[in-house]
Amino acid sequence: MNKKSTNAKIEVRGTEITVIRRTNEDYISITDIAKHKEPTRADHVIQNWMRNRNTVEFLGMWESLNNVDFKPLEFEGFRNRAGLNSFVLTPRQWIENTAAVGIVSKSGRYGGTFAHRDIAFEFASWISVEFKLYLIKEFQRLKEDENRRLSLAWNLNRTLAKINYRLHTDAIQTHLIPPEVTPKQAAITYANEADLLNVALFGQTAREWRDANPGKDGNMRDDATLEQLLVLANLENMNAEFIHMTLPQSDRIKRLNAIAIRQMQTLTARTVKQLEGGGI
Repeated sequence: MNKKSTNAKIEVRGTEITVIRRTNEDYISITDIAKHKEPTRADHVIQNWMRNRNTVEFLGMWESLNNVDFKPLEFEGFRNRAGLNSFVLTPRQWIENTAAVGIVSKSGRYGGTFAHRDIAFEFASWISVEFKLYLIKEFQRLKEDENRRLSLAWNLNRTLAKINYRLHTDAIQTHLIPPEVTPKQAAITYANEADLLNVALFGQTAREWRDANPGKDGNMRDDATLEQLLVLANLENMNAEFIHMTLPQSDRIKRLNAIAIRQMQTLTARTVKQLEGGGI
Protein backbone atom coordinates (compact mmCIF):
# COMPACT_ATOMS: atom_id res chain seq x y z
CA MET A 1 0.00 0.00 0.00
CA ASN A 2 1.53 3.29 -1.09
CA LYS A 3 0.88 5.67 1.78
CA LYS A 4 0.94 8.68 -0.49
CA SER A 5 -1.66 7.45 -2.96
CA THR A 6 -3.75 4.52 -1.78
CA ASN A 7 -4.90 5.81 1.60
CA ALA A 8 -8.24 7.52 1.12
CA LYS A 9 -10.08 9.74 3.57
CA ILE A 10 -13.79 10.15 4.04
CA GLU A 11 -15.55 12.41 6.51
CA VAL A 12 -18.52 11.05 8.42
CA ARG A 13 -20.42 13.35 10.77
CA GLY A 14 -17.31 15.43 11.42
CA THR A 15 -15.00 12.42 11.89
CA GLU A 16 -12.21 11.75 9.37
CA ILE A 17 -11.93 8.04 8.57
CA THR A 18 -9.12 6.32 6.65
CA VAL A 19 -9.83 3.67 4.01
CA ILE A 20 -6.99 1.48 2.70
CA ARG A 21 -6.60 -1.34 0.17
CA ARG A 22 -5.31 -4.74 1.24
CA THR A 23 -5.28 -7.83 -1.02
CA ASN A 24 -7.73 -6.07 -3.33
CA GLU A 25 -10.23 -5.43 -0.54
CA ASP A 26 -11.24 -2.25 1.27
CA TYR A 27 -10.34 -1.96 4.94
CA ILE A 28 -11.73 0.87 7.06
CA SER A 29 -10.09 2.28 10.18
CA ILE A 30 -12.24 1.25 13.13
CA THR A 31 -9.84 3.28 15.28
CA ASP A 32 -11.14 6.36 13.46
CA ILE A 33 -14.73 5.14 13.83
CA ALA A 34 -14.18 4.62 17.56
CA LYS A 35 -12.96 8.20 17.88
CA HIS A 36 -16.45 9.34 16.99
CA LYS A 37 -17.55 7.85 20.32
CA GLU A 38 -14.44 8.44 22.46
CA PRO A 39 -11.86 10.71 20.78
CA THR A 40 -9.10 9.91 23.31
CA ARG A 41 -9.96 6.28 24.16
CA ALA A 42 -10.47 4.60 20.78
CA ASP A 43 -8.57 1.42 21.79
CA HIS A 44 -10.82 0.91 24.81
CA VAL A 45 -13.92 1.30 22.66
CA ILE A 46 -12.67 -1.39 20.26
CA GLN A 47 -11.78 -3.76 23.11
CA ASN A 48 -15.20 -3.30 24.70
CA TRP A 49 -16.80 -4.19 21.39
CA MET A 50 -14.59 -7.23 20.89
CA ARG A 51 -15.26 -8.71 24.33
CA ASN A 52 -18.97 -8.91 23.48
CA ARG A 53 -20.15 -12.46 22.72
CA ASN A 54 -22.16 -11.35 19.68
CA THR A 55 -19.08 -9.64 18.28
CA VAL A 56 -16.88 -12.70 18.74
CA GLU A 57 -19.47 -14.88 17.01
CA PHE A 58 -19.80 -12.41 14.14
CA LEU A 59 -16.02 -12.22 13.67
CA GLY A 60 -15.74 -16.01 13.80
CA MET A 61 -18.47 -16.47 11.20
CA TRP A 62 -16.88 -13.88 8.89
CA GLU A 63 -13.48 -15.58 9.11
CA SER A 64 -15.02 -19.01 8.54
CA LEU A 65 -16.59 -17.75 5.32
CA ASN A 66 -13.59 -15.78 4.03
CA ASN A 67 -10.40 -17.23 5.51
CA VAL A 68 -9.27 -20.81 4.83
CA ASP A 69 -6.49 -20.47 7.41
CA PHE A 70 -8.80 -19.44 10.23
CA LYS A 71 -8.29 -21.50 13.42
CA PRO A 72 -11.69 -22.68 14.68
CA LEU A 73 -10.42 -24.25 17.93
CA GLU A 74 -8.83 -21.01 19.08
CA PHE A 75 -12.03 -19.21 18.09
CA GLU A 76 -14.09 -21.59 20.25
CA GLY A 77 -11.88 -20.74 23.20
CA PHE A 78 -12.64 -17.05 22.79
CA ARG A 79 -16.34 -17.65 22.24
CA ASN A 80 -16.64 -19.77 25.40
CA ARG A 81 -15.17 -16.96 27.51
CA ALA A 82 -16.86 -14.04 25.72
CA GLY A 83 -19.16 -12.01 27.93
CA LEU A 84 -17.47 -12.93 31.21
CA ASN A 85 -16.40 -10.00 33.38
CA SER A 86 -12.80 -11.23 33.25
CA PHE A 87 -12.75 -11.64 29.47
CA VAL A 88 -10.52 -9.23 27.53
CA LEU A 89 -9.81 -9.40 23.80
CA THR A 90 -7.62 -7.05 21.78
CA PRO A 91 -7.26 -6.95 17.99
CA ARG A 92 -3.71 -8.31 18.18
CA GLN A 93 -4.77 -11.22 20.40
CA TRP A 94 -7.55 -12.07 17.96
CA ILE A 95 -5.23 -11.90 14.92
CA GLU A 96 -2.31 -13.80 16.45
CA ASN A 97 -4.39 -16.60 17.98
CA THR A 98 -6.89 -17.25 15.19
CA ALA A 99 -4.90 -16.20 12.08
CA ALA A 100 -7.71 -13.76 11.33
CA VAL A 101 -7.53 -11.58 8.22
CA GLY A 102 -10.67 -9.50 8.65
CA ILE A 103 -9.00 -7.24 11.22
CA VAL A 104 -5.56 -5.72 10.76
CA SER A 105 -3.48 -3.99 13.42
CA LYS A 106 -1.09 -1.51 11.86
CA SER A 107 1.64 0.52 13.54
CA GLY A 108 3.37 3.70 12.47
CA ARG A 109 2.20 7.09 11.30
CA TYR A 110 -0.79 5.62 9.48
CA GLY A 111 -1.38 3.03 12.16
CA GLY A 112 -4.43 1.87 14.01
CA THR A 113 -6.88 -0.99 13.74
CA PHE A 114 -8.44 -1.58 10.34
CA ALA A 115 -11.24 -3.97 9.49
CA HIS A 116 -12.71 -5.33 6.30
CA ARG A 117 -15.64 -3.16 5.29
CA ASP A 118 -18.13 -5.88 6.34
CA ILE A 119 -16.72 -5.85 9.86
CA ALA A 120 -16.22 -2.08 9.94
CA PHE A 121 -19.89 -1.53 9.13
CA GLU A 122 -20.86 -3.93 11.93
CA PHE A 123 -18.65 -2.01 14.35
CA ALA A 124 -20.12 1.29 13.19
CA SER A 125 -23.60 -0.09 13.86
CA TRP A 126 -22.52 -0.88 17.44
CA ILE A 127 -21.31 2.72 17.78
CA SER A 128 -24.47 4.22 16.26
CA VAL A 129 -26.96 3.02 13.64
CA GLU A 130 -27.18 6.56 12.32
CA PHE A 131 -23.39 6.79 12.08
CA LYS A 132 -23.28 3.47 10.20
CA LEU A 133 -25.72 4.74 7.57
CA TYR A 134 -23.69 7.90 7.01
CA LEU A 135 -20.51 5.81 6.83
CA ILE A 136 -21.97 3.55 4.14
CA LYS A 137 -23.14 6.59 2.18
CA GLU A 138 -19.69 8.25 2.23
CA PHE A 139 -17.93 4.96 1.47
CA GLN A 140 -20.14 4.41 -1.58
CA ARG A 141 -19.38 7.93 -2.75
CA LEU A 142 -15.65 7.20 -2.43
CA LYS A 143 -15.94 4.02 -4.52
CA GLU A 144 -17.95 5.81 -7.20
CA ASP A 145 -15.24 8.47 -7.46
CA GLU A 146 -12.53 5.80 -7.69
CA ASN A 147 -14.40 3.91 -10.41
CA ARG A 148 -14.85 7.14 -12.36
CA ARG A 149 -11.12 7.90 -12.20
CA LEU A 150 -10.23 4.32 -13.17
CA SER A 151 -12.52 4.50 -16.19
CA LEU A 152 -10.93 7.78 -17.31
CA ALA A 153 -7.42 6.33 -16.95
CA TRP A 154 -8.37 3.20 -18.92
CA ASN A 155 -9.89 5.26 -21.73
CA LEU A 156 -6.83 7.51 -21.82
CA ASN A 157 -4.48 4.55 -22.21
CA ARG A 158 -6.78 3.00 -24.82
CA THR A 159 -6.69 6.26 -26.78
CA LEU A 160 -2.90 6.44 -26.47
CA ALA A 161 -2.63 2.89 -27.78
CA LYS A 162 -4.80 3.81 -30.79
CA ILE A 163 -2.66 6.89 -31.56
CA ASN A 164 0.52 4.83 -31.40
CA TYR A 165 -1.16 2.20 -33.56
CA ARG A 166 -1.33 4.81 -36.35
CA LEU A 167 2.43 5.37 -36.07
CA HIS A 168 2.83 1.61 -36.13
CA THR A 169 0.75 1.11 -39.28
CA ASP A 170 2.48 4.01 -41.04
CA ALA A 171 5.84 2.33 -40.45
CA ILE A 172 4.44 -0.95 -41.79
CA GLN A 173 3.09 0.78 -44.89
CA THR A 174 6.37 2.57 -45.53
CA HIS A 175 8.77 -0.33 -45.03
CA LEU A 176 6.96 -3.66 -45.21
CA ILE A 177 4.29 -3.36 -47.91
CA PRO A 178 5.44 -3.25 -51.53
CA PRO A 179 3.54 -0.70 -53.63
CA GLU A 180 1.92 -3.25 -55.97
CA VAL A 181 0.14 -5.49 -53.44
CA THR A 182 -3.63 -5.59 -53.24
CA PRO A 183 -5.51 -4.10 -50.24
CA LYS A 184 -6.28 -7.65 -49.10
CA GLN A 185 -2.60 -8.57 -49.15
CA ALA A 186 -1.74 -5.38 -47.29
CA ALA A 187 -4.32 -6.22 -44.61
CA ILE A 188 -2.59 -9.54 -44.04
CA THR A 189 0.67 -7.73 -43.31
CA TYR A 190 -1.05 -5.32 -40.92
CA ALA A 191 -2.73 -8.23 -39.13
CA ASN A 192 0.56 -10.11 -38.86
CA GLU A 193 2.27 -7.12 -37.30
CA ALA A 194 -0.63 -6.57 -34.90
CA ASP A 195 -0.36 -10.20 -33.85
CA LEU A 196 3.38 -9.73 -33.43
CA LEU A 197 2.54 -7.24 -30.66
CA ASN A 198 -0.22 -9.47 -29.30
CA VAL A 199 2.14 -12.41 -28.94
CA ALA A 200 4.90 -10.25 -27.46
CA LEU A 201 2.57 -8.84 -24.80
CA PHE A 202 -0.36 -11.23 -24.33
CA GLY A 203 1.34 -14.48 -25.38
CA GLN A 204 -1.30 -15.27 -28.00
CA THR A 205 -2.71 -14.11 -31.32
CA ALA A 206 -6.05 -12.37 -31.72
CA ARG A 207 -7.60 -15.57 -33.11
CA GLU A 208 -6.28 -17.64 -30.21
CA TRP A 209 -7.81 -15.14 -27.77
CA ARG A 210 -11.19 -15.24 -29.55
CA ASP A 211 -11.17 -19.05 -29.54
CA ALA A 212 -10.41 -19.08 -25.81
CA ASN A 213 -13.02 -16.40 -24.99
CA PRO A 214 -16.06 -17.08 -27.18
CA GLY A 215 -18.47 -15.33 -24.82
CA LYS A 216 -16.63 -12.01 -24.61
CA ASP A 217 -17.44 -8.95 -26.69
CA GLY A 218 -14.75 -6.88 -28.35
CA ASN A 219 -11.15 -8.03 -28.70
CA MET A 220 -8.22 -8.84 -26.45
CA ARG A 221 -7.15 -5.21 -26.31
CA ASP A 222 -10.59 -4.13 -25.09
CA ASP A 223 -10.16 -6.73 -22.33
CA ALA A 224 -6.68 -5.52 -21.40
CA THR A 225 -5.65 -4.03 -18.06
CA LEU A 226 -4.38 -0.48 -17.65
CA GLU A 227 -0.83 -1.79 -17.36
CA GLN A 228 -1.15 -3.88 -20.51
CA LEU A 229 -2.54 -0.95 -22.49
CA LEU A 230 0.33 1.26 -21.38
CA VAL A 231 2.91 -1.35 -22.37
CA LEU A 232 1.08 -1.95 -25.67
CA ALA A 233 1.39 1.74 -26.52
CA ASN A 234 5.12 1.54 -25.81
CA LEU A 235 5.51 -1.62 -27.91
CA GLU A 236 3.79 -0.02 -30.90
CA ASN A 237 6.26 2.87 -30.75
CA MET A 238 9.21 0.52 -30.38
CA ASN A 239 8.09 -1.76 -33.21
CA ALA A 240 7.63 1.24 -35.49
CA GLU A 241 11.23 2.24 -34.78
CA PHE A 242 12.47 -1.34 -35.27
CA ILE A 243 10.68 -1.46 -38.63
CA HIS A 244 12.32 1.81 -39.68
CA MET A 245 15.63 0.18 -38.68
CA THR A 246 14.73 -2.72 -41.03
CA LEU A 247 15.10 -5.31 -38.29
CA PRO A 248 13.67 -8.72 -39.28
CA GLN A 249 10.42 -9.82 -37.64
CA SER A 250 12.09 -12.71 -35.80
CA ASP A 251 14.47 -10.25 -34.15
CA ARG A 252 11.76 -7.70 -33.41
CA ILE A 253 9.44 -10.12 -31.61
CA LYS A 254 12.25 -11.23 -29.28
CA ARG A 255 13.12 -7.64 -28.44
CA LEU A 256 9.48 -6.64 -27.99
CA ASN A 257 8.74 -9.63 -25.76
CA ALA A 258 11.73 -8.79 -23.55
CA ILE A 259 10.56 -5.17 -23.32
CA ALA A 260 6.99 -6.28 -22.52
CA ILE A 261 8.16 -8.62 -19.75
CA ARG A 262 10.41 -5.99 -18.19
CA GLN A 263 7.80 -3.22 -18.30
CA MET A 264 4.95 -5.43 -17.01
CA GLN A 265 7.15 -6.61 -14.13
CA THR A 266 7.89 -3.00 -13.24
CA LEU A 267 4.28 -1.85 -13.48
CA THR A 268 2.73 -4.81 -11.67
CA ALA A 269 5.36 -4.69 -8.92
CA ARG A 270 4.45 -1.04 -8.37
CA THR A 271 0.76 -1.95 -8.21
CA VAL A 272 1.42 -4.68 -5.64
CA LYS A 273 3.41 -2.23 -3.51
CA GLN A 274 0.57 0.28 -3.70
CA LEU A 275 -1.93 -2.36 -2.56
CA GLU A 276 0.10 -4.20 0.04
CA GLY A 277 2.92 -1.94 1.16
CA GLY A 278 3.30 -0.28 4.50
CA GLY A 279 3.62 -3.47 6.54
CA ILE A 280 0.08 -4.79 6.17
